[in-house]
Amino acid sequence: MADKDSVKHFPVSWEELHRHAKALAWRMAEKGPWQGIVAVTRGGLVPAAIIARELDIRLIDTVCISSYDHQNQREARVLKGFDGDGEGWLIIDDLVDTGKTATVLRKMIPKAHFATIYAKPAGRPLVDTFITEVSQDTWIYFPWDVELQFTQPIAQQRGGL
Repeated sequence: MADKDSVKHFPVSWEELHRHAKALAWRMAEKGPWQGIVAVTRGGLVPAAIIARELDIRLIDTVCISSYDHQNQREARVLKGFDGDGEGWLIIDDLVDTGKTATVLRKMIPKAHFATIYAKPAGRPLVDTFITEVSQDTWIYFPWDVELQFTQPIAQQRGGL
């Protein structure tokens, strides 16, 4: 990721996340039917729940991969895998960033359809479907990661005005 001073911040509200997850569900409805959903923990859990509701999918599994500690990315560690090649399954994650997690998922579940809400350029080629592309130097703050508080206007953050 870019120098911490040049990182752009992109906060996502619950309403925005829900709207984007529902938009992803519309796209997935056209590509289904799906045998089930594989939610990538932890970020994919909330979008997977919304998509499962919208597509009336009751079979949900998880793949547990740890690769982030707040804003620091580390080597991806598989904590829980998936049995099978993924034929007819839909992988849901909140974001594809550098592609480290996505690479692990593609090897583990090669025939599944991989969908995310947000995609950064480095990881985008690894997903089949996404809703919104953001620049590589953008840090997305999901609603479960933040609390409401005052923030300075962009001009003041950059030393202007």
